[in-house]
Amino acid sequence: MKKIDLYIIKKFLGTFFYAISLLILIVIIFDISEKIDDFLNNNAPLKDILFSYYLNFIPYFINLFSYLFIFISVIFFTSKMASQSEIIAILISGVSFNRLLWPYLISALILGLLSFAMANFLIPRTNKKMMEFEKVYIKNPYKDNNLDIHMQIKPGTFIYLESFNNKSKSGYKFSLEEFQQGRMVYKLMAERIVWDSTAGTWSIKNYVVRKINGTRERIIKGREMDTLINLFPGDFAVAVEDMKTMTYTEIRAFIAKERLKGSEIVKDYEVEKHKRFADPFSTIILTLIGVSLSSRKMRGGIGMQLGFGIAITFTFIMFMQVSTVFATRGSLSPAVAAWIPNIIFGTLALFLLRIAPK
Repeated sequence: MKKIDLYIIKKFLGTFFYAISLLILIVIIFDISEKIDDFLNNNAPLKDILFSYYLNFIPYFINLFSYLFIFISVIFFTSKMASQSEIIAILISGVSFNRLLWPYLISALILGLLSFAMANFLIPRTNKKMMEFEKVYIKNPYKDNNLDIHMQIKPGTFIYLESFNNKSKSGYKFSLEEFQQGRMVYKLMAERIVWDSTAGTWSIKNYVVRKINGTRERIIKGREMDTLINLFPGDFAVAVEDMKTMTYTEIRAFIAKERLKGSEIVKDYEVEKHKRFADPFSTIILTLIGVSLSSRKMRGGIGMQLGFGIAITFTFIMFMQVSTVFATRGSLSPAVAAWIPNIIFGTLALFLLRIAPK
């Protein structure tokens, strides 16, 4: 590495961390003004506010806004170098445009790896602590998935509940069906089921059991019985932001479990799983676009280049959101939804890199 490489890397990383630090400070100030009433009404301790909430709040928002500020940082300091004729001096000295990209790529790789590590290892743990604080002092991040519940609890075994009350741990109009080779062999119907937390079993009220063996059928009725079912009250409570508290390994395990149940939220988690890899890669793409746009002088100066940069960044974010909606609410593949913004803007980056030296 040469001095010019270290100079550009220092400029890149220094501008990025300075800008993101100012943003986080502003976000925290606005967040405090919005939540101060909740903190006071719920008697939240100052120590918990600072260390359980805001200390864990910072990594999530750094990663959330990192793509925007990586792009803006590249455009800001590169356009400033171009306006001061530093880029021209570097190229005249015999350094090719492709060689000039090396320190940018190194910096983007550092930030991409940092983003990957934060998204998959650090942020799930900090989000968990932050959500625990929110649950006690701000809001309950959980909602009941409690009406017309259809679920597969193991291969060939399906359950249905008309409704479930997560507070009383009881459900109404319950049925359990078992199939073998496509034929029903067992069906349990009950007016009510109640979870016994001490015994770890379900108490079945006013039940009817049908045991089917070919053309033979045996019916058993009763008022109450205790039974073991591969089902727990927590299966009916869905954490709104649960995926943000899971590492990559935990997301994969959760997807496998929910797919067996036939859950409707599997696609949301699959999109999140693929985005954990696709998003860090976008730092390289946005860096290449930023260098291509800002490495020469433009009429209007830095302001014009920053305007172009912000417009492209928000277009990129819009593509990310639209593709996510098409995957979670439509038929688009989660993998395609996560990677299509990178594919489109990667193509744009290659085009801009081709014409930038000219």
